[in-house]
Amino acid sequence: MRGRGFWAASAALLAAGLAFTELADNPYYFNATYVVLQALIMAVAWNILGGFTGYVNFGSAAFFAVGAYTTIFLQKAFGLPLPLMILAAGLACGLIGLGVGYLTLRLKGVYFAIATLAMGIVLETLVNNWSYVGGAKGTFMLTPDEHLWFDSYSEMLFMIMLVLALGSIAISRALSSSRLGRGLAAIRDDEVAAECSGVPTLRLKLVSTTVMGAMMGVAGAPYPYFVTYVDPISAFNLFIAVNAIAMPMIGGTSHWAGPVIGALLVGSAQEVITVTISSELNVLLVGIMLVLFITLAPQGIVGLARKHWRKRS
Repeated sequence: MRGRGFWAASAALLAAGLAFTELADNPYYFNATYVVLQALIMAVAWNILGGFTGYVNFGSAAFFAVGAYTTIFLQKAFGLPLPLMILAAGLACGLIGLGVGYLTLRLKGVYFAIATLAMGIVLETLVNNWSYVGGAKGTFMLTPDEHLWFDSYSEMLFMIMLVLALGSIAISRALSSSRLGRGLAAIRDDEVAAECSGVPTLRLKLVSTTVMGAMMGVAGAPYPYFVTYVDPISAFNLFIAVNAIAMPMIGGTSHWAGPVIGALLVGSAQEVITVTISSELNVLLVGIMLVLFITLAPQGIVGLARKHWRKRS
């Protein structure tokens, strides 16, 4: 999709979102769409490090939770408006991503994955013992009375998440086609060869972890207002990290559109199953789909589409 076409499609989606807030009268529609869009942002964010760069990250839930707790802290301390708290969460998580990347990116493969998982456990322990934000017992967040021109706060959160989702897609798309993206692809394919060719591998990997962390934090920032109660168990839930990994793997990690497709497919299926059957089946659904795609189509849906297109041409 060319530049003008992408921005035209984004503007059309924003217009459709505004029309949706006027036409839909069931709050569930906004809540369900919010969850899918939140998952989309996290899938796109994970893919910047895990797909473009080839470093599998198990700490997605930690960055998401730090974004949520940044909002809780700023609300309790200063009562800032949500847009400023989203920016602050992105900045805080980006800095954490930079620091964690500097400490762990010299590790590779399973060692890096374990290090990111350990980072999440450390951050969860810190939050568990931070009484100002609720500690282990959690904390409630009251939904503000102001919701601009929307009829409810859930409608406003839906539109905010739609804007953030489109922004994350734009960042991923621009990154994949840039010189930086080509450098990340070289690292993914053969890091030693890339370094021998003059690619500044450590610098590019630090950029990747910083962008990934910032986007994860942005996804988590509105979360306290969405659920109104946050505790470390729910915010640092391992299922959040599993979803963030599974969706790009199912959609395809080699292209910016892969995480978008995977998030829309898996996220929508999870919402339907939650309503019609049981939320407990979500983990089983993700597990089965992930195993099937890794076994039968390791390049994901995008890879299958490319293979089919090559056969036809």
